[in-house]
Amino acid sequence: MELKEQLSGVPGILRPFKTFIMEAGLADGGQIAYYGCPGTCTPFIELLGFAIRDLPFEQVFVPFVDEASARKIRLVQNVGMQVSTEPAAIDPKVIVLMGGLSMPNVPVTKEQVRATVDTHPGTSLVGVCFMKMFEKMGWLDLFDFDLLIDATIEPVSVWR
Repeated sequence: MELKEQLSGVPGILRPFKTFIMEAGLADGGQIAYYGCPGTCTPFIELLGFAIRDLPFEQVFVPFVDEASARKIRLVQNVGMQVSTEPAAIDPKVIVLMGGLSMPNVPVTKEQVRATVDTHPGTSLVGVCFMKMFEKMGWLDLFDFDLLIDATIEPVSVWR
């Protein structure tokens, strides 16, 4: 992979993601499956999902790599995208791996994630992380991302 551009802020995360999805050649109804940690990754997944809410694709959330627990992501009027309680069958055309999966003390290994990705040949692979977590945890040696978005949240300033 080579660095294509450097952007900033939330639009710097969402615009390249939407562009990639629009250019991926997916058929209407194609599935985008986000794999991440419940709680910490879901707000970012819902934000990514909101960026492509107007595109004709199904979006689902998979907690960790537990595809049996996959849930559909739906637009809730006046709220945004939300992970629903509605189960989803997994048939991804794009897999999005969230950086939270690579964090220490998460109950999955990169090898387990790789094995899950491998059960879906021919899918595009997107990575979304913060603070170079995929690089720090050695995931770039194991995953050949079609798109990698690595954002920095620094500094974080708190006033009281």
